Amino acid sequence: MQVLRTPDEAFAGIADFPFAPHYAEVTDADGTALRIHYIYEGPADAAPVLLMHGEPSWSYLYRKFVGPLAAAGHRVIAPDLIGFGKSDKLAARADYTYESHVAWMSAWLVALDLRNITLFCQDWGGLIGLRLVAAFPDRFARLVIANTGMPTGTGMSDGFQQWLTISQTIPNFPAGMIVNMGTSRELSPAEIAAYDAPFPDETFKEGARQFPTLVPVTPEHGSVAENIAAWQVLEAFEKPVLTCFSDNDPVTKGGEAAIIARIPGAKGQPHVIIPGGHFLQEDASEQLVALINDFIANNSTANNSTGA
Repeated sequence: MQVLRTPDEAFAGIADFPFAPHYAEVTDADGTALRIHYIYEGPADAAPVLLMHGEPSWSYLYRKFVGPLAAAGHRVIAPDLIGFGKSDKLAARADYTYESHVAWMSAWLVALDLRNITLFCQDWGGLIGLRLVAAFPDRFARLVIANTGMPTGTGMSDGFQQWLTISQTIPNFPAGMIVNMGTSRELSPAEIAAYDAPFPDETFKEGARQFPTLVPVTPEHGSVAENIAAWQVLEAFEKPVLTCFSDNDPVTKGGEAAIIARIPGAKGQPHVIIPGGHFLQEDASEQLVALINDFIANNSTANNSTGA
């Protein structure tokens, strides 16, 4: 397994990202050491709010969440998935699998010993994040789920089919422009450049290229059985679950219905539809921060421990 690491200077010019880097090392099944970057802000003894990004973004997506959530008294943690952001990248596409991503982030979660977690997840942050909930349900106190799901081989939306085709055929993978196309507002050139920063050239983009092919949308895909098993755990998850899908995402629009119907903790919650595109964090950061704060405040008990 060949590991690539984006030089630190690639991130030097990024504005509105004042967060000191934190790193943890996990070990792949083949023994390769991999470095995961994460934001870690707010009171060290507070319960964690875990912000998980997807494709082809990184923790920069949450830059407008971190300060306000930390100021509200939360410990805010936003990792970069392997292949993205300041985390290590792999040179070979075949080294990226759904189960590897789950294993890497499981090892990271356990290494930090996070407990009493409020999870906010979007895109692949949900495909992986919800698997973490299923693997470690006792570590999670509440879930906020946006523009994501956990497919089990039963098909795909037309929007995802179009994205799958584009992602595998476009000669140069323009990460920043892809994020821009998935927002309702127009990103600035500096914001687009920030999404491009983790990828100095195409060799660093194999993880971003591979992600769309890993979504288990057909019975023949890998991870269908694992996701079915994870759903069985979530169907017994009674802690609070809130959905906040956006109104203008051709990939996941309507996906909240299955979550509300299948996860007991979603019953009776004030689910909302957010104005915005696929990357609703870019379109509605203030609304989402307020939603997270209110959801925690309205679903907290004296018995919750703060965890690590």
